[in-house]
Amino acid sequence: MQHGEYLHVGRLVSTHGIRGEVRVLPDTDFPEERFAPGNELFLLHPSLSEPLILRIEKSRPHKNVWLVKFTQWSDINEVEPFKDGKLVVSKEDIVPVQEDEGEFYFHQIVGCDVITTEGRHLGKVQEILQLPANDVWVVRPDPKGKDLLLPYIDEVVKQVDTKKKQIIIKWMEGLE
Repeated sequence: MQHGEYLHVGRLVSTHGIRGEVRVLPDTDFPEERFAPGNELFLLHPSLSEPLILRIEKSRPHKNVWLVKFTQWSDINEVEPFKDGKLVVSKEDIVPVQEDEGEFYFHQIVGCDVITTEGRHLGKVQEILQLPANDVWVVRPDPKGKDLLLPYIDEVVKQVDTKKKQIIIKWMEGLE
């Protein structure tokens, strides 16, 4: 599988203890599901020519990370070479979301055309910033244009159609 065929769910940031447990910085809205015992994740790392399949033995949240024990590793020395590796799942292993209730994956939003309720094309979503108050969608009008920052709030985002890759927004004072 190519790297584009995966969804990132976390990053292996460091070891924890001497028995092969690792600290994982989650990159998923579903850490309880992704890091549940028995689940398999793929590890991508520059030292690996192929993704390494890892099975979760146990896991638990700890501060801003998850402590995860994989069945394949029983000692700190087995884990050390893979620090900063990316933990991923196949895109087919996607957790269903309630799109009609405003739930979307980032990869569904990035690349969507943004159009005002008056029909003016503003550009495409380039990235999503996760801020404490709300997410902000970065919209690029053209390769040389200045980015537009759209808050993902009900007053601005009126409709999201991931199948058409189109987002309808209500233009508000102060967005430019």
